[in-house]
Amino acid sequence: MNNSDPGKAGSFSRRSFLKSIGTTAVATAAAQTQSIAAELEKANAETTIGPGAVPVTLQVNGEALKLQLEPRVTLLDALRNYSSLTGSKEGCDRGTCGACTVMIDDTPVYSCMKLAIEAQGHAITTVEGLAKDGKLTKVQQAFMERDALMCGYCTPGFVMSVSALLKKNFRPTADEVRHACVGNICRCGTYPRIMEAALQAAGVATAMNKTEVITYG
Repeated sequence: MNNSDPGKAGSFSRRSFLKSIGTTAVATAAAQTQSIAAELEKANAETTIGPGAVPVTLQVNGEALKLQLEPRVTLLDALRNYSSLTGSKEGCDRGTCGACTVMIDDTPVYSCMKLAIEAQGHAITTVEGLAKDGKLTKVQQAFMERDALMCGYCTPGFVMSVSALLKKNFRPTADEVRHACVGNICRCGTYPRIMEAALQAAGVATAMNKTEVITYG
C-alpha cells in the first residue's frame, strides 16, 4: 500500500525516484562524454605537426643528424637532399626497386616509403655507415672481388639487403639470399655475380650451376 500523497509537498513516489535516477545518469554520461571529447581535442591539438618544417633528429650511422624538415619529407629525401648521405639511390620512388634500401634497427627498409619523422628514435644505417676506418665489410669486399655491379646504381641497395641478411643468418643458402634480395632490382642483370658475392661474404661455396643462375635472374 502506497501511503504517499502526490499532492503533498515533499512526497516521493517510486516513479519520480526512477525518473530522477535516469535523468542523473544521462546528465552524468553527457558530462563524461564532453570531458573525454575535450581531452581528445586537446591531445590532438598538442600532437599536430606541420605543415611547416619541424625539428627532426635522426640517428644515422651512430651519429645524431639534426634537421629541419616538413613532416611529408621521406627518409630518402632527408638523407639525400638535407644531408651529404647520397649513397641511398632514388630509383622508382614507389617502393619497388630497392635502390634506396637502408637498415632501420638492422631490418632492411625502403627509405622512399618511410617518413623521416617516423624514423626518429631508431638506429638507421646507410651504405656509408658499413665500412669502419676505411675498411670495407666482407659484403662490400665480395661485391668488388666478384664484380657484382655494372652501372652501380642499384648496388648500395643490394649491399644493404645482403648485409641485413648476414646479420641474422651467418650461413645463408642460395635460396635464402634470393629471398633477401627479392625486393631489389638490377636493371643491368648482374644477379649471378650478386649471388656469388653474397655467398662469398657468408663463407659459403660459390660454385653455381647454370640452373641456379637462370632461376635467380
